Amino acid sequence: MSVRTEPRHRREAPPSSGGADGNEKLTAMTGAVLLILLAALGITILAKRQLITQHFFLGFLLLGPVTVKLGSTMYRFVRYYTGSAPYVRKGPPAPLLRLLGPAVILTSLGVFGSGVALAFVGPGNSIWLLAHKGFFVLWFGAMSIHVLAYAPKLPRLLSNRAAGRDRMYAVLAGAGRRWMLLTASLIVGLVLALATYHLGSQWTSFLAHHG
Repeated sequence: MSVRTEPRHRREAPPSSGGADGNEKLTAMTGAVLLILLAALGITILAKRQLITQHFFLGFLLLGPVTVKLGSTMYRFVRYYTGSAPYVRKGPPAPLLRLLGPAVILTSLGVFGSGVALAFVGPGNSIWLLAHKGFFVLWFGAMSIHVLAYAPKLPRLLSNRAAGRDRMYAVLAGAGRRWMLLTASLIVGLVLALATYHLGSQWTSFLAHHG
């Protein structure tokens, strides 16, 4: 009598990290933190002459969670297109958001990379300042669409409600690791922000004279 076996992805125990659902949860958690920090960063842009030091501080603080967000998003992308069953079952983002994804990643790298360069290069007529402004315009447009698409979904994604006991178990099993990773990213960002805080002072005096 032949023995009937199940496909491999059905026989495997749910991964301790939470698998595809855990990845989605980590992305949502990091996205919620980024919304708060980016809102604070936006305030410093509106009053850059008075808050330029805080602008640089928040910019470096954001590097940690931004790295986690980009990493979790790109990980899902790779697992989906390499045929991982849980990620294939979850499906890709909507077509517009799928096309927008590379733009969000590239402009994020551009705006934060040029911002870091400006902190170390200092004020003046620098190619980095022009690049930072250009990338910011493109990044703001791409991120506005991204946020409008995903922000309404955050409450559901952040909740622990899930379809099926195994899926719930997998998501909860990886909760500790996700919180540790998110906390570590904030700590790393805070260390970078504190270590580079003095770099903003040169911009304070520059803007006081040049606006």
